[in-house]
Amino acid sequence: MILNRFHCKTNIQGITTIFVVVVMPLLLITACGGDVKEVVDVKFDPETSFTLKTTDVSTLVSDSGITRYRIKAKVWLMFDKAKEPYSYFPEGFYTEKFDTLFRAEASVKADTAYNYQKKRLWKLIGNVKVKSLEGKKLETSLLFWDEAQEKIYSDQYVRIEDGEKIVTGYGFDAKQDMSEYNIYNSGAAFPINEAPADSALLSLPDTTAMEPELMQIDTTKVH
Repeated sequence: MILNRFHCKTNIQGITTIFVVVVMPLLLITACGGDVKEVVDVKFDPETSFTLKTTDVSTLVSDSGITRYRIKAKVWLMFDKAKEPYSYFPEGFYTEKFDTLFRAEASVKADTAYNYQKKRLWKLIGNVKVKSLEGKKLETSLLFWDEAQEKIYSDQYVRIEDGEKIVTGYGFDAKQDMSEYNIYNSGAAFPINEAPADSALLSLPDTTAMEPELMQIDTTKVH
């Protein structure tokens, strides 16, 4: 009886409806009033995002079960998902290439290096220095090393120390062991004891720290 009287005077159904309409949204607002989190869609760009980074590298690299190289570098970045997979060495690079008898055919160092695995092509930039098994020495600012064709080449200034003479010029190509080479736009040839200092190379950054005996880095196996 009391309930009925109360119901008649206050209209419980109306109160319930008002409670749902007014109070529940306030509860939801309170419940959602914590930290606001924003979802950011980060897209992976395989051309500019590396898939593996290795530091302080000193390792032997094999091909078909035969040890081909010794590589040393401060930083090695791999871009395996790129359209043209490549490795990037931004902070100095040194390598020795071995023949089938594990003799060093040549040593190469540079400030920066790229290796395009499918093409078997190396691009070496900045203070590039090459030394062959026969003792020939090459210096330039840019060098391409085509392993598939077993040759090296450049369209930049080049200085080659060959025995008792030094030859300079712009643009060259050679066998990768430097047993034969051609220099285009040849500049001059000097006896080694009379050759002047090359101003074209003096402006290049020094990478003496990249010499193998001076590189104090840990051995890291790169898979």
